[in-house]
Amino acid sequence: MAPVGVSIRVGDDHVRTSSQLSSSLGRYYRTYVSDCVEEMNVQVVIDNGILQLTLSNPEGLITGVRYNGVDNLLEVLNKEGNRGYWDVVWSEPQGSGTFDVIQGTHFEIIHEDENQVEVSFTRNWDPSLQGKLVPLNIDKRFIMLRGCSGFYTYAIYEHREGWPDFDLAETRVAFKLRKDKFRYMAIADNRQRFMPMPDDRMPNRSQQLAYPEAVLLTNPVNPDIKGEVDDKYQYSCDNKDIKVHGWISFDPPIGFWQITPSDEFRSGGPIKQNLTSHVGPTTLAVFFSAHYSGEDLVPKFRNGEYWKKVFGPVFIYLNSTMDGTDRQLLWDDAKLQVQTLTQVESWPYEFPVSEDFQKCDQRGSVTGRLLVRDKFIDEKDIIGDAAFVGLALSGEAGSWQRECKIRYDYDDYFRFRQYGLWERYADLYPGNDLVYSVGVSDFRKDWFFAHVTRKTGENSYEATTWQIKFRVDSVHQTGAYKLRVALASATLSELQVRFNDAMVNPPHFTTRLIGRDNSIARHGIHGLYWLFNIDVQSAWLIQGDNTIYLMQTKSSSPFQGIMYDYIRMEGPPRQ
Repeated sequence: MAPVGVSIRVGDDHVRTSSQLSSSLGRYYRTYVSDCVEEMNVQVVIDNGILQLTLSNPEGLITGVRYNGVDNLLEVLNKEGNRGYWDVVWSEPQGSGTFDVIQGTHFEIIHEDENQVEVSFTRNWDPSLQGKLVPLNIDKRFIMLRGCSGFYTYAIYEHREGWPDFDLAETRVAFKLRKDKFRYMAIADNRQRFMPMPDDRMPNRSQQLAYPEAVLLTNPVNPDIKGEVDDKYQYSCDNKDIKVHGWISFDPPIGFWQITPSDEFRSGGPIKQNLTSHVGPTTLAVFFSAHYSGEDLVPKFRNGEYWKKVFGPVFIYLNSTMDGTDRQLLWDDAKLQVQTLTQVESWPYEFPVSEDFQKCDQRGSVTGRLLVRDKFIDEKDIIGDAAFVGLALSGEAGSWQRECKIRYDYDDYFRFRQYGLWERYADLYPGNDLVYSVGVSDFRKDWFFAHVTRKTGENSYEATTWQIKFRVDSVHQTGAYKLRVALASATLSELQVRFNDAMVNPPHFTTRLIGRDNSIARHGIHGLYWLFNIDVQSAWLIQGDNTIYLMQTKSSSPFQGIMYDYIRMEGPPRQ
């Protein structure tokens, strides 16, 4: 295996290795390179004999990835600043969001030997930049290992004490690949396909739908996909499922994969949804965003608080095969890479040089058993084998999914990601709303996926009221009844609950206005989780047939609505 090395390239024909630069870097780099950076295209090149990574200097933009005879896997038609990059979306309090591609101002070789190279591109903030750049010190790192068919990247963000307040809506790494080569996308075993071309989204080939991200393909380059909808949110996944995704080229047969070995640096927990890959061809490593959560998951820095966080490392893996017709070989190899070699099984990595990335011997662990005690289901304790267990700051129940500052059946799954599925409610229930009878109805076909509004005209919608019918053999006048309503998503909605009287005012219970996760529009089946435990007075119930009325009162758009996780009515303990 060839050793890994780093060089500084000035122009196209002047290359010095780091060892050659060691004696003259001070004089040469500070004077000659800094004077000619705009004219001579200064670059940092890291090469291990398998691939070559080219980074702009001192910005740290990913301008080239050379592999398997292809000079650049990134889109050569794009400007160098729009091929591979770290970015943030930030705002001053109550301000509008600013998209910022992070460009370093200082380059440094952090570590180099025959087995590993790690380089750093930093951008430091000072008061003269207030209002212009996000008030963070940012250190972007890139690592290449000997014999490794890929490279790693991570970053350290620091907000120093006394610095200005701001909101951080999103941060990620983006890669824009060559559209003339990468046509096939894979994000799961059952979510793979030949994708539309980026040109298919242009006005002469498509029709914009309810929001800019969604277009109807009216005249695509490939006529076989005419009439389909393209929308990047169709390819979102839960954090727990975003281990590997990417693109395949068939000429030559190459795979470009983004591998995430751990969820610890992503916000929102295992069931928070994020973007993956989409038409571009684009591949993303999203660390946190407001998608499927809204403002609840936007970190807000106030009163000059100190904060520091490491994002990553994530791994960009490249593979190839002699058989250009068997894409499954590339996908299977990428999945194998997730579990073996230096990925999930080796987390946390030992090779990142930064002291801010805590190694295994600096971490603790928690072990134990989770048992669920529910006498209505089983007299014995139930093993919580389908649960996730994590560590979070102390706080109210469910607050972990909103915390974002701390350091630390498939066919059904695929089917719900259909554009316009919310409009099916009016088709199924054109005049009367949903009625579910306990013991008679089947939730698999008699319960709509979301409690949405009903379209009544062009840009006109009305609130809807669902009913749950159930029997009570006898009402305990002094007993305690409780209705537990768990919501999987809410978007600018208010749920009102009434028992046996659809018009009682005020309602027996209201959530008031909640939620901004926008999961309905983004083809999700969940956003942020909400749990409401409602004390039910025995006077609200009657012996015999009862009805719970669930009214979602907000109705100014098709995307206002809620998704139910479960609804459970509990009576007094059995005598």
